[in-house]
Amino acid sequence: MNYLVIGTGGVGGSIAGFLALAGREVTCIARGKHLEAIRKQRLHLKSDLKGDHFLPVKACTADSFDGKADVIFVCVKGYSIESIRDVLERAAKPDTLVIPILNVYGTGPRIGRMTPAVTVLDGCIYIVGFVSGEGEITQMGNIFRLVFGARPEQGITRERLEVIASDLRACGIKVDVSDDINRDTFIKWSFISAMACTGAYHDVPMGEVQKEGEVRDTFVGLSRESAEIGRRLGVVFPEDPVTYNLKVIDKLDPHSTASMQKDLARGHESEIQGMLFDMIDLGKKLNVPLQTYEKVAEKFRK
Repeated sequence: MNYLVIGTGGVGGSIAGFLALAGREVTCIARGKHLEAIRKQRLHLKSDLKGDHFLPVKACTADSFDGKADVIFVCVKGYSIESIRDVLERAAKPDTLVIPILNVYGTGPRIGRMTPAVTVLDGCIYIVGFVSGEGEITQMGNIFRLVFGARPEQGITRERLEVIASDLRACGIKVDVSDDINRDTFIKWSFISAMACTGAYHDVPMGEVQKEGEVRDTFVGLSRESAEIGRRLGVVFPEDPVTYNLKVIDKLDPHSTASMQKDLARGHESEIQGMLFDMIDLGKKLNVPLQTYEKVAEKFRK
């Protein structure tokens, strides 16, 4: 199976690294000095799960990619979606499946509307991964879980999805084929929004969220408010969403931070629109009280 990973940051680089380590055919789309370093010294994967490796992966810019892929992972930030339209359309065959791995709810349908000739599923991922140097990806902790699935109207058999899932599992990635990807992507959005907004608001790593006190209370408040948004959207949670979010946060490496928090600290473009303000906008439409989200937003509106 031939894989293309668009966006070789912490998430995309970790996926590409695990695929390459298992001998799969994978090409990475990257840019700038990060791309130059991957080409020169190979992809450097520093993984708590797999160890330290320099991996010979193909790497190029989106403009220069001229092949075709069986599976395409979209791992760019939400604000870069429009920039990948051309490479998606060029790289996809009639039977290619695209799996977006973004943090913002509704990304799969959004990309699908942008590229109607391409089959775009939806997905989410639980991982702490980041670019730790030029050409270098660090995967931190023991969590690396990918969830993906098709929407009912797409008519894609579970067996077809399981073929991909089985191949990824053989590479050491925990994979769940979702029977309700709308639910599962909302659950991830709820979690990562609460995680990123708490970390950024208090300017702390996740170890502080794991302790009782004001920081954890912020995380719980955000989780409660986003869960209510989900309920009003018709999302049926398999367990109490606040309890679930706390279980996930408590398993993270205490030194970890969300990518939005890292980007804000460095003065880079960030996903704050999707993580914070899109959640507030949706909550307002559904008449959900958002005391905690508004508290966080006040800091960043300034």
